Amino acid sequence: MRNLLFGFLTALVVVAIAAFSYVRFGFVDPRADIQVNEFEQAIAMPSLDASVERRAPNIPNPVDSGDASLIAGMNIYQNDCATCHGDVNHTRGILADSLYPRAPQFVEDAPDMPEYQNFYIIQHGIRLSAMPAWNQTLSEQQMWQVTTFLSHMDKLPQSVSEKWKAAAAGSTDAHPSIPSSPVVGMKMRME
Repeated sequence: MRNLLFGFLTALVVVAIAAFSYVRFGFVDPRADIQVNEFEQAIAMPSLDASVERRAPNIPNPVDSGDASLIAGMNIYQNDCATCHGDVNHTRGILADSLYPRAPQFVEDAPDMPEYQNFYIIQHGIRLSAMPAWNQTLSEQQMWQVTTFLSHMDKLPQSVSEKWKAAAAGSTDAHPSIPSSPVVGMKMRME
């Protein structure tokens, strides 16, 4: 029994060293323009979801879901998020396929996390991705407005939906082709 346990622990150590060496010595392909492999896809998103679930404080959204809040959130989303996450006129963001890991396309697949978890991601960003921590440029109120918009984007009132279509049409003129900067829409906001 002792030899079996020693053999098992030795195998675990060897596998851990091999995995570390594979990553550390550059065998992982860093290119953003290749297909995500199945292993990475099976590991990355579930681990991100588990990490956010563990760390995001379960706080209630202080922003109401009325038209004014939704429009404010939509304006922030359209200016700062749509380039990567898509909008009502471009269901795939113009940078969507150039990012790795791929940015979620919220028009195609609306966020289904609890609001406090979406807020946490907006606030702190996601390491080793193009998702920035917006707590340096957006106020807490603005981050909650975007969170509220994300939570309702698949069931917007008609008046908000029409304003979003108009805002998205206006951004088409501003960004007719793929921009040179990955954070085209990011604007510094002064309080």
